[in-house]
Amino acid sequence: MAHEQEPQDSRRYFMVPQAPEDAGYYVYGRLDGKPSKGAYQYANATMLTAIMWVEREWQLIDDRKFGVGDISLAGGPKHKDHASHRSGLEVDIRPIRKDGKHEPCKWWDAEYDHDATQRLIELFCIYTPVILVYFNGPNLPVVRKRIKHDDHFHVQLIAP
Repeated sequence: MAHEQEPQDSRRYFMVPQAPEDAGYYVYGRLDGKPSKGAYQYANATMLTAIMWVEREWQLIDDRKFGVGDISLAGGPKHKDHASHRSGLEVDIRPIRKDGKHEPCKWWDAEYDHDATQRLIELFCIYTPVILVYFNGPNLPVVRKRIKHDDHFHVQLIAP
């Protein structure tokens, strides 16, 4: 059986696998008001490895999946939705919901699971070369607050 390779852009960045059956993550995103279908998920090899590593570690401690959102458009052009997300080294991740649904939630919602979200952020910080994390949720070490980061946290990795 042939293995289908994920799309690759001009920088040789691959799109994050969109529907792995047994993965500990799911993908989400919108581009110009429509489902992005991976168009905003081209990742530098460092980021792709980081997502896969954290996904494997996450599966060991929690049955819920975490949501992987915007990373970079193919080729890394500017886009009106983000001042950043061009290098393939930044990713938006949804906070963990208590009910495990693959839907957004804000840090003040009843569905928001603070402890699980903190563990997920810790996995990124322990197992990947993180240089910053933005999220407005309360009482999270190493996290900086930033406008428009109530329903996702933003992870930036060190350039290889």
